[in-house]
Amino acid sequence: MAKLSAFATVFLAIISTATAIVPGTFFDRFFMIIFENTNFDAAQQNAYLKSLTSRNNSVFLSHYSGIAHPSQPNYIATLYGSNGDIFDDGVHDVNGNNLVDLLEAKGISWKGYMQDYPGNCFTDAKSGRYVRKHNPFISMADISSNPARCAKIVNADEIDADLAADGLPQFSYYVPNLDNDGHDTSLDFAMKWFQPWFEERLKNPNFTNGTLFLITFDEDETVTNHIFASLLGSPVTSGAHEDTTSYSHYSISKTLIDNWKLDNLGRNDVNATAFTQFLQHS
Repeated sequence: MAKLSAFATVFLAIISTATAIVPGTFFDRFFMIIFENTNFDAAQQNAYLKSLTSRNNSVFLSHYSGIAHPSQPNYIATLYGSNGDIFDDGVHDVNGNNLVDLLEAKGISWKGYMQDYPGNCFTDAKSGRYVRKHNPFISMADISSNPARCAKIVNADEIDADLAADGLPQFSYYVPNLDNDGHDTSLDFAMKWFQPWFEERLKNPNFTNGTLFLITFDEDETVTNHIFASLLGSPVTSGAHEDTTSYSHYSISKTLIDNWKLDNLGRNDVNATAFTQFLQHS
């Protein structure tokens, strides 16, 4: 077989890179970051979070709720479409299909970015400022038992190398450590970390092109479980919108299912509402 010319080699590399992105109906990438244990009113009044909801490419999801207390069932719900019969923060392995299965079936890339995660498919409850209960991927049995999948749960520091290589996956799930998520500190502490971290990366088109961002919390500290949630990014129609529709953590999987025409999980995702009202493909 004749060797490819230099031009053909470059052309094929470009085509290969292009086809790695599976176009979505509303967005091509989804990046979520989740903070801890904050009542809706406190988060809404935070200066930085309030500024995010006022931008021209934002949607304030003003009626968004967690699904349980304590933390872990909420994280599980974002990937599993239910709480997996988990009602505590202990170590659990959850069997059955999850959002990763649906994404991989359509060739959609994903990563879990976990601050202070030690890597190597670490399954213990805690390591420094990292805790397993805030990492739902490691609780999915078909991820933790699969080395190739488990390798996609990474220390969050890897995100900058991925951005430099234009390799941000199509589904990114970013979890700050116990200090930066506000769990062991405060909302003000968390936002003082988040604002410069987020704003610096928003300057990078490898982070923002075709990306819908979700900024939210796992739960509040009341019975109502009303939590702050906001969308941001180029897929948002022009304007600063408020969406008063009732959403929950089950809406995350529903939104991704609708965006990429995925199969459903057959759980609470089926009847959940996708937060696509103010979205259009940029």
